[in-house]
Amino acid sequence: MHLRFSQDIKSLLERLAEQPLTLGAILAETSERGFSLVIALLVLPFLFPMPPGFTGPFGAACLLLSVQMLLGRRSPWLPQKIANYKFPRPFAQVILQNLRRITKVLEKIARHRWGKIANHPWIWRLNGLCISWLTILLISPIPLTNPFPTVGILLLTVATIESDGLLMCIGYVITALITILFGFITYGLWLAPGLLPSIFK
Repeated sequence: MHLRFSQDIKSLLERLAEQPLTLGAILAETSERGFSLVIALLVLPFLFPMPPGFTGPFGAACLLLSVQMLLGRRSPWLPQKIANYKFPRPFAQVILQNLRRITKVLEKIARHRWGKIANHPWIWRLNGLCISWLTILLISPIPLTNPFPTVGILLLTVATIESDGLLMCIGYVITALITILFGFITYGLWLAPGLLPSIFK
C-alpha cells in the first residue's frame, strides 16, 4: 500500500517534469501535510554536502514552518520571497528521488497506529517543538553532525503525515538521544576550544 507521503512525492515528481517547483506551490497543493513535506524537502540536502548558500535559507525556512506547528497553526505560511523560490529542476529532481528512496524504507515501518497519541491536539505542537529544536541543532556550527538531526526530523515528518503515534514516540526518544549527543560534543568543545578551528584547517 502506498502511503500519503509516497503519493505526495510522486505527484511532485510528475509536476516537476512539466514546470519548476516553488515552495509556495508545494504548500498550496499539500495543505496541512505541506508542513511535514516541505520540511522534509528542506532538510534532506543536509544528509549530503550542501552547495554554498543553501544552508542558511533552507534552515531558516524549516525553522519558520516548525515554529508555526509549535504555535498550533494548521495552514503553513512562508514569506513571499521564500514561497516563490524555485528549486533548480536538476537539484529538485535529485532531492525528490532521494526522498522517495528514504520513504520506501520508512514505509516498511510507518502506518496509522496509536491514534490517541497521533491525533491528540497537543502532539502537533510537540512535533513542532521537536522539529524546531532539531533544526536549531542542524544549523549549529558544529561540523560533521548534520545527519543526526536530519534523520530525527525526517522520522518525525513521516510519522506526522502518516499519523503514526508509535513512530512519533520513537522520534521523541531519538530527539532526546540527539540532544544528549550534542551536549557531549558541546561539552567536549568547551573543554578543548582549539579543537573546532583545527577541524576547519
